[in-house]
Amino acid sequence: MGQTGDAKTQENIRKELYLDQPKWKQFVLYVNDVSPIAIHSKEDIADKQLKGIFIGGDTKFSIKVPYLRKSYQSKREVGSILMQALPGTIMLTIAAMLIAVFVGIPLGVIAAVKQNTWLDTSAIFSSIVGISAPSFFMGIIIAYLFGFVLTDYTGLQISGNWFDIDEVTGKRIFSFKNLILPAITLGIRPLAIITQLTRSAMLDVLDQDYIRTAYAKGLSKNKVIWRHGLKNALNPVITAITGWFAELLAGAFFVEYIFGWQGIGKVTVDALEKLDYPVVMGSVLISATFFVFMNIMADVLYGVFDPRVRR
Repeated sequence: MGQTGDAKTQENIRKELYLDQPKWKQFVLYVNDVSPIAIHSKEDIADKQLKGIFIGGDTKFSIKVPYLRKSYQSKREVGSILMQALPGTIMLTIAAMLIAVFVGIPLGVIAAVKQNTWLDTSAIFSSIVGISAPSFFMGIIIAYLFGFVLTDYTGLQISGNWFDIDEVTGKRIFSFKNLILPAITLGIRPLAIITQLTRSAMLDVLDQDYIRTAYAKGLSKNKVIWRHGLKNALNPVITAITGWFAELLAGAFFVEYIFGWQGIGKVTVDALEKLDYPVVMGSVLISATFFVFMNIMADVLYGVFDPRVRR
């Protein structure tokens, strides 16, 4: 409303935001807006510019794109704000999980195969440090060390987005180097957990009878470990990978904020500072959707890697 709004302006705003309705009705109206299956009036459909299939007369049965309402601050649709930020978060999450998976799984396997050696001890110690260190703390340390103190050697910066602006054409160009520091920071904790889970699962699997049978048949050590052992040890690791992927998609708030990375996390933190509740609620709903989707994905992957699950 600003500082100059009169009583009439305030009344109009309260009506637009449904604040003149009882609390239970505000909740029902919000659920109706965000639900893909809902009932809307013709006026509602026109005012909110809803997209979907609408059946009926003045009051229509709707199968629609969820309507997350509009930002209090920018007056833009929350859906468009979050969709604009989503590519940045997806890129950062995929990069972090690739680091975690392609470093964590081999480290866990090596630690299990070389049990009670310095390699095993080093892997366990490093993973404990990685699990214990919060992302916001590691983000500050990594940003300061590699983006400020050693910037002349690394060529990296404390902050930067996933795109740079070409000075000649004015077009957006993908900037890989700005992705490195936030991806490493975000990948540290899942890397540590994946390492420990892989080690524990491999130690269990390597004691099984079929592993001894594989050795007795004359298979090479590498084939037994990486093809027979690892494949059967992946179930708990898949749970960790899919769970962490969803968590990173939903919760990269501090890392995005520290590195100035344009993603859903930074948008949500900015919205919290400005009390922009529709943006915050939309972000929570998208985060919940990620968790549901990744849990379904985990169930599918169990069957892919372990035939026992399919049976």
